Amino acid sequence: MSDRFELFLTCPKGLEGLLIEEAVGLGLEEAREHTSAVRGMATMETAYRLCLWSRLANRVLLVLKRFPMKDAEDLYHGVLDIEWQDHMLSDGTLAVEFSGHGSGIDNTHFGALKVKDAIVDKLRTPQGDRPSIDKLNPDLRIHLRLDRGEAILSLDLSGHSLHQRGYRLQQGAAPLKENLAAAILIRSGWPRIAAEGGALADPMCGVGTFLVEAGMIAADMAPNLRREHWGFTAWLGHVPALWKKLHEEAVERAAAGLAKPPLWIRGYEADPRLIQPGRNNVERAGLSEWIKIYQGEVATFEPRPDQNQKGLVICNPPYGERLGDEASLLYLYQNLGERLRQACLNWEAAVFTGAPDLGKRMGIRSHKQYSFWNGALPCKLLLIKVLPDQFVTGERRTPEQRQAEREQAAYDQTPDEPQERKFNKNGNPIKPTPAPAPVIEQPRLSEGGQMFANRLQKNLKAMGKWVKREGIDCYRVYDADMPEYAMAIDLYHDWVHVQEYAAPKSIDPEKASARMFDALAAIPQALNVDKSRVVVKRRERQSGTKQYERQAAQGKFNEVSEGGVKLLVNLTDYLDTGLFLDHRPMRMRIQKEAAGKRFLNLFCYTATASVHAAKGGARSTTSVDLSKTYLDWARRNLSLNGFSDKNRLEQGDVMAWLESSRDEYDLIFIDPPTFSNSKRMEGIFDVQRDQVQLIDLAMARLATGGVLYFSNNFRKFQLEENLAERYAVEEISAQTIDPDFARNTKIHRAWKITAR
Repeated sequence: MSDRFELFLTCPKGLEGLLIEEAVGLGLEEAREHTSAVRGMATMETAYRLCLWSRLANRVLLVLKRFPMKDAEDLYHGVLDIEWQDHMLSDGTLAVEFSGHGSGIDNTHFGALKVKDAIVDKLRTPQGDRPSIDKLNPDLRIHLRLDRGEAILSLDLSGHSLHQRGYRLQQGAAPLKENLAAAILIRSGWPRIAAEGGALADPMCGVGTFLVEAGMIAADMAPNLRREHWGFTAWLGHVPALWKKLHEEAVERAAAGLAKPPLWIRGYEADPRLIQPGRNNVERAGLSEWIKIYQGEVATFEPRPDQNQKGLVICNPPYGERLGDEASLLYLYQNLGERLRQACLNWEAAVFTGAPDLGKRMGIRSHKQYSFWNGALPCKLLLIKVLPDQFVTGERRTPEQRQAEREQAAYDQTPDEPQERKFNKNGNPIKPTPAPAPVIEQPRLSEGGQMFANRLQKNLKAMGKWVKREGIDCYRVYDADMPEYAMAIDLYHDWVHVQEYAAPKSIDPEKASARMFDALAAIPQALNVDKSRVVVKRRERQSGTKQYERQAAQGKFNEVSEGGVKLLVNLTDYLDTGLFLDHRPMRMRIQKEAAGKRFLNLFCYTATASVHAAKGGARSTTSVDLSKTYLDWARRNLSLNGFSDKNRLEQGDVMAWLESSRDEYDLIFIDPPTFSNSKRMEGIFDVQRDQVQLIDLAMARLATGGVLYFSNNFRKFQLEENLAERYAVEEISAQTIDPDFARNTKIHRAWKITAR
């Protein structure tokens, strides 16, 4: 074989520029850049060195042959002509990968099959020995790339992808590949910072990929030093003595690097489940003396290697895949920006994100940006020098403050100052007047955000006297008052529940996202609440039972009060919170009318109306719903108020339950869903279609002199006119709308129905 070979180094899209620099530094000659690859010429020693030392490549492919091909027969004979006995044993194992199309081959599986057939036919012995297929750990992994009528046949020297270093056996939900993490570190200037003895901190470290890659760079460890199986291990062209020499050199360099005083490398992770897997990864990489991982929230992040040392803060915050996901992460990015400004002054920072709009919300300028791809997702690397002049939020500083900051910075950074500058004539040290620290306030709002904040404050003020007079703990403060900010905002004591309405398809998604971010930035300031107490959800048109499905699984319940009763709400786990705020007047009406009465609550949900009835002195309450989850919730609501006795909870289909019931009730409340097709009920319930049957069944259970209240929130609902022929029907919708829903009088409609 030749002394020089053509190599193809593959890599993730966007890393080509960095890879060609690295490969040339490792000995690749005549290097040229391709999409997701670098091509060049190299000796076998360089090929081995690239396998061992490349932090960025996925694979190192050694080109065996190039040949033109017009059809499948050309492909077969082009592969057959190679002396395969020089590369593998006749009873060895083989895997073939095929990419590209054309020349009569439009199916990669068919192309791989023709390559395999040619190799097997070449190596088949008279005794019947022939290579077999092993896709996981073959002796030889062959790759053929078809490019504009030319076949490029290569031997994969890597085996498994080089990003699989071997230390990360445990990973989080959305891990970065190791070679992408290394590329981000290199672009962020970590090799320079490490050479200067700088520190590194990751406030959202997951299982520690950035930390380990940074540690290996700083300690001069070959990234694939610990790999045991290579694509060339069983290759007959392998030169073991040459490989052994290179491997031993890498071992010596790693030992020398690890013998140096370790750099300060720390990771912090909020999820306690990831702490031990991260520590295990660090230990497998052999960097336990260099890297420590602790549990910690972004909101309290503060790297402290020592008073004077600076370094790099690097992180890959979550960025979500849908608009609603991104919106809920706004405060995380704001918290990150605040911690950088408050705890990392004069550090460098690198934030890798697939949501650059979120990155802009950190309130701190990036001086440089790089484009990357994380799989198929385009991402940005934002590089930041955390200096006072980079702040784009916070209080403006006076010229005197800025001058004092510059003088302080000059004093801090001037080495070996003469003594006369530090001591007065009496020999006492002169201390400079410390510059006033920048005042970090809530982020300054955009024009749109300020306009939105003004509207919230106006609404809050307008409802203030009413809320105080009525002792209301939970109410709606905003409901799409401004069409460009389409959301509903409810206050639950000291929590804020935000429901974003899906924007029409005619609205540019980027504009909708930007407006949502503006609104979310304004909410904590306008309502004077902590960001951690703002819960964001997206409300869309729901189908089937989707509206009742669990959105999260935090299981956190908050206690709120209304009309002298205590109720439990869950702001995170479901689309609805367990308390329909627009029905507050109806619940209060029921409470006033319930004394001594038998109360029936159909489609009871969490039985809040039943709690009010019990508070009003009802003789008994019966609450019916199909959902066990909601009935358990209802049981907790009743128990919370001491109403466990004489208050029945019935699980079942309301229509079937009414047909089988023989009890009478003095006060009945029905608030049915618009549509229901639960597996636990027969047929499908449609409120417009089934209203007459439902009301007739309920009226049959109404005692003489009793009252039935019927309401629903279907915007197009029309009460059947023939009901008025049998019953006394009075629409009371206007009486059941409180001031917080006066802007949306169509939120529900309600009727009072009695026997004639």
